[in-house]
Amino acid sequence: MLRPYQPSDEADFFAVLDQNRRRLEPAFPARVAAVQTPADATRTIHQFAQDWRTGRLYVFGIWHRETATYLGDISLRPSWQTPLTAEIGYYLAAHAEGHGYAREALAAAVQFGFSEHLKAHYLTLRCRRNNPRSLAVAEAVGFRPITTTRRRLWPLRGKDSDIVHCRLDPAPE
Repeated sequence: MLRPYQPSDEADFFAVLDQNRRRLEPAFPARVAAVQTPADATRTIHQFAQDWRTGRLYVFGIWHRETATYLGDISLRPSWQTPLTAEIGYYLAAHAEGHGYAREALAAAVQFGFSEHLKAHYLTLRCRRNNPRSLAVAEAVGFRPITTTRRRLWPLRGKDSDIVHCRLDPAPE
């Protein structure tokens, strides 16, 4: 189940990041760096609420439907350029991987991205080449790898060839 974070989620949010810090850091360095303490988790969740209000970023917590256990999160960052696009990013706690939760969360985020709320022209995501499970999740939901030709003014921390860029267009009506 996806839902925006609430202040009462701070302990669960911090625990998953703290327990999975080393594993998540290569793909989510800014998130891991921003949440070093429970107080950081509090600030971050308050920022997520502000981001929702302004439309800068839509972050959902991923929760187990039956047990209400926190599993990870998924977000959409709109471009607000024409045509409007949004990039999706997601992660799960290690114990939640391999159970279909990422695929279910990604399908729900795609629905949100193409809904009346956001009306994205298309959605994108990036996966590391050394994370074939994440790429398989994206492809199962309909994303396809694309070739990018965008030149960067500054080089990325890692090699851009380590990243697989994917795109999903809305289903024809």
